[in-house]
Amino acid sequence: MEKGKLIVFSAPSGSGKTTIVKHLLKQIDLNLEFSISATSRDKRGDEINGKDYYFLSTQEFIQHIKKDDFLEWEEVYRDNFYGTLKSEIERIWSLGKHVIFDIDVSGGLRIKRKFPEQTLSIFVKPPSIDELKIRLKKRKTESDDKINMRVAKASAELATAPLFDIIIENDRLNDALDEAYGLVKNFIK
Repeated sequence: MEKGKLIVFSAPSGSGKTTIVKHLLKQIDLNLEFSISATSRDKRGDEINGKDYYFLSTQEFIQHIKKDDFLEWEEVYRDNFYGTLKSEIERIWSLGKHVIFDIDVSGGLRIKRKFPEQTLSIFVKPPSIDELKIRLKKRKTESDDKINMRVAKASAELATAPLFDIIIENDRLNDALDEAYGLVKNFIK
């Protein structure tokens, strides 16, 4: 496999996309490798540089932008940049694996536009905005202000759901996991 497939999971924060992606990565038969995004935000909890994200300073991130090192990037929140380094995709493809992304909505759609035939884009939808807020509060990783900012952004992100190939409603996690597995398995065969 010279160039593998690209599987994009996007959703508002708290929808469950990271849980779904982690589950799929454990399925050996899918031959997936996680695309580690670069970010300029601070580490949360026990996140590890080079495993969860490539943590860059804002200045380092901007230098990579200037050198056209990103497949896609965005300033998701003020001074919080996220992006996918081209070298990360090349690294995964060189291993003979398919790339799976846990990525914001704009970045996911950019990847789909650049590689329309090679990409499966999946939007993970929460059952409701109220449920989304409950999930974010349960994380206990952010202030109420940050949570409110994420919830406000979620409405705009939900409006983009029809632009994705598939929408999975994550109401019951086991059902969402099964659906995601079936979709990815079918796409990569």
